[in-house]
Amino acid sequence: MLALGIDPGTATTGFALVRQDDSEPELIASGVIRTDPDEPLAARLQSIYREVLALARQYQPDTAAVEEVFFRRNVRTALAVGHARGVVLLGLADAGVRVYEYTPSTVKQAVTGYGNADKHQMQEMVRLLLHLPDILRPDDVADAAAIALCHLQNMRFDGALHQAGSLRET
Repeated sequence: MLALGIDPGTATTGFALVRQDDSEPELIASGVIRTDPDEPLAARLQSIYREVLALARQYQPDTAAVEEVFFRRNVRTALAVGHARGVVLLGLADAGVRVYEYTPSTVKQAVTGYGNADKHQMQEMVRLLLHLPDILRPDDVADAAAIALCHLQNMRFDGALHQAGSLRET
């Protein structure tokens, strides 16, 4: 299964494509979509949409996973991320990719085993799980890879539950 993980943001949207079949997860591609802060918001969102659509068409992932909006203090930041999430979801829908959404604590729990892991713990676990020589940079890319890994783990778990249910029925 090839999963596209996306960490949405108006200035920088991180992405990571991770493949996992019966073996260890493998990073296929990763990077960031950057927008010009001097451009109007509508133009920046259009750029994110186009890039996500192009990524989905180029790599044809089986599924995609996007981080849900979470904020504690800064409503303005949450709104900006919400705008970016919206065009990311639209781009994936237009490409025909099924999308799953995960909270930051769910991603941390899946990747590190601890829902309150700090950024460095997350980055180091992503590096270890993907057998990378260095931590992925910038942070948005590491976060996107963590989201993809979380999704792949959830898909394996759901598959095991489904198979267990099928085995019980026979």
